[in-house]
Amino acid sequence: MKIHVVLDNIRSVFNVGSIFRSADGAGHVEKIYLCGITADIDNPKLEKTALGATEMVASEHYDTTEDALEGIRDMGIPIYSVELTKDAKNFQEIDYPNELALVFGHEKNGVDKKILDKFSSEKIMVPMRGKKESLNVANCATAVLYEITRNC
Repeated sequence: MKIHVVLDNIRSVFNVGSIFRSADGAGHVEKIYLCGITADIDNPKLEKTALGATEMVASEHYDTTEDALEGIRDMGIPIYSVELTKDAKNFQEIDYPNELALVFGHEKNGVDKKILDKFSSEKIMVPMRGKKESLNVANCATAVLYEITRNC
């Protein structure tokens, strides 16, 4: 199993650090693609939540999410966007391929519509059973990464 994690303009440095820790904990993450306004690993605030995980998981910063996803698509890797859309499938009911990319979006705006339309092979979502519409992006990434790697 190989997972590529794409962070589409995540504004909170602390969410990015938490995603690094979850990526390391779940294992199988090949690389984290830090896109647009998403903090790069040289941001001193990142270490407060990453706690060394930036040393464990490869990463690279891209000016735009499109740049990162074009490279991923050129490698033939299917792209799964995690977003609450009408056509999104429950993340627990998917047979995932051995290699995939997961796109997680901006805390307020989600995955950019251009990304959903142009790059997404699949759209998946974490069902909400309470009153809130969505999870924090770092919590969402943790749930999805652990579900995908559950049988590894």
